[in-house]
Amino acid sequence: MKFLLRSPYRQGGFRRGIFVARARSATPTARLRRAMVWLLLAAGLALWLAVPQTAHAIRIKEIAAVQGVRTNQLTGFGLVVGLDGTGDQTTQMPYTTQSMSNYLQQLGLTLPADAKVQMKNVAAVMVTAQLPPFAQPGQLIDVTVSSIGNAKSLRGGTLIATPLKGADGEIYALAQGNMLVGGAGASAGGSKVQINHLSAGRIPSGAQVERSVPTPFALGDTIDLGLNAADFQTARRVAQAINDRMGTDVAQALDGRVVRLRAPIDPNARVVFMAEVEELQLEATVPAARVIVNTRTGSIVMNQAVTLSACAVAHGNLSVSISSTPVVSQPNPLSGGQTVVAEKADIKISQDGGAVIQMDAAPQLADLVRLLNGLGATPQDLLAILQAIKAAGAMNAELEVI
Repeated sequence: MKFLLRSPYRQGGFRRGIFVARARSATPTARLRRAMVWLLLAAGLALWLAVPQTAHAIRIKEIAAVQGVRTNQLTGFGLVVGLDGTGDQTTQMPYTTQSMSNYLQQLGLTLPADAKVQMKNVAAVMVTAQLPPFAQPGQLIDVTVSSIGNAKSLRGGTLIATPLKGADGEIYALAQGNMLVGGAGASAGGSKVQINHLSAGRIPSGAQVERSVPTPFALGDTIDLGLNAADFQTARRVAQAINDRMGTDVAQALDGRVVRLRAPIDPNARVVFMAEVEELQLEATVPAARVIVNTRTGSIVMNQAVTLSACAVAHGNLSVSISSTPVVSQPNPLSGGQTVVAEKADIKISQDGGAVIQMDAAPQLADLVRLLNGLGATPQDLLAILQAIKAAGAMNAELEVI
């Protein structure tokens, strides 16, 4: 045993010394103690890995909504003025001139019947908006303005007063304001440069609500929660989580989509009740295994529940190439014939040899992705491969083509 003495140093105005003892060799007792510590750490790590981790928790407001409390679509026909010569060509779009004439007539101005008006600064547009639930008169909402004529650009335009109607034909909002177009463009001498889209724009807070839509939220003694996706397990867990927090028999799952709640009659108490219900958390369920295939873009999306049984896949590429070569046919001298230009078509068919590849069972999504990448096929080829695997019964998932 060797002892080292460090030099004293000042700290806080007092002189102190530190005496450090260092052992040159560990005794058998120290070695045994160190081994026991490592064994305890290894046992704790193994126990932590053996315990299943808590699943991802989600709130009820993220997977369900109150039935009857929803947005409503509003549409209207309007005119955009103040364009820099990029409006509709009124000779080709007569409804633009007619709409402008009707608007001016409402203001007390009457145009002659034979007047030929060329309004390059006006464009006919369709105005759309979404009326949020519980919207009250005076509230402002955003609107989207889209050209329905041949206007080149709506940049810099102003939408004049446009009534927005619902599906019942009633006016629920009035839109007006300066447009915000996220694109830009210029053309000259037959050349054209354009960035983003110029025939559509948006007006933030561009419409004022004039009429509210009644909702069944405050009616009756029950509230129905509608799940975003039908699932019996999710409906059961939602009802169980609400009953555990609010009391027994408060929630009842009617089917895989609807959960009925017994809510207070008082409006304020009902709002507090729904606020607490929406914040309740529950364990997320594993969705049904599904593979989404987009044949137009070649996109393939699958969720984590997709599994693959053992199978063998052989895939070869078949290509057909057609080439055309011009051929000139000359007549004989003094024969009175004409020179004829014809085309000679050459068709070739080639097929690449495809080896049989064994695909082992893939219980997890990472294994399935690794096996599909091992095939070396393009996304378009994977569409046919996945359909064939599904038809053979080796893929445990629903194949949906969009």
